[in-house]
Amino acid sequence: MRRILVSLVFLTSLIYLSGCASNKNLTDTSTGNIPDWYTNIPHDPNYFFATNSQTSRDMQMAVDKATVGARANIARQVQTKLSSLQKRFRQEVGTSDSSQLLSQFTEVTKNVTDETMSGSHVSKQKVLKDKNAFRAYVLVEYPVGAANKALMKQLKQNNHLYTRFKASQAYKQLDKEVKQYDQWKKNQAQQGQPQAQNSNQ
Repeated sequence: MRRILVSLVFLTSLIYLSGCASNKNLTDTSTGNIPDWYTNIPHDPNYFFATNSQTSRDMQMAVDKATVGARANIARQVQTKLSSLQKRFRQEVGTSDSSQLLSQFTEVTKNVTDETMSGSHVSKQKVLKDKNAFRAYVLVEYPVGAANKALMKQLKQNNHLYTRFKASQAYKQLDKEVKQYDQWKKNQAQQGQPQAQNSNQ
């Protein structure tokens, strides 16, 4: 019995030391080592960017919570852009059947926003120790062109709405941006798509 107890104490000590070693390289938030990209969010007219920070006693849970928060921010940015486009469309469509068309357009933008939540991705992340928990910082990005293309795809599924929208100036602007995005993706494929960064800087 004594030998079993000694073995259990030894194993417990190893597990504790192993846990300490795995967290040894994590910087504490008290040092102020917050990533620069978190306080100075990148600016690029071709992308939506959002940052978020969350804590948890579980490291992966902290990262997941921060990612969800940042993606929700991206979705709000996309919704703002689509609302602006919808406003332009409303000004052009007239009053005959605008109520029905705008209701359909609203449903389309909702679908696009939902798609954005799953389509955006973490480009950078960093985890620090925060007292007895972990604090995760994440940077999420989503191409503006991807949102435009998703909107065009959704509109084409509604023949009546798409026909009316296609006759508007708003459509011409959207179509132009979608074509620019397709060309950009083609160029990226030829050059080799850069990998997303998981950074501790």
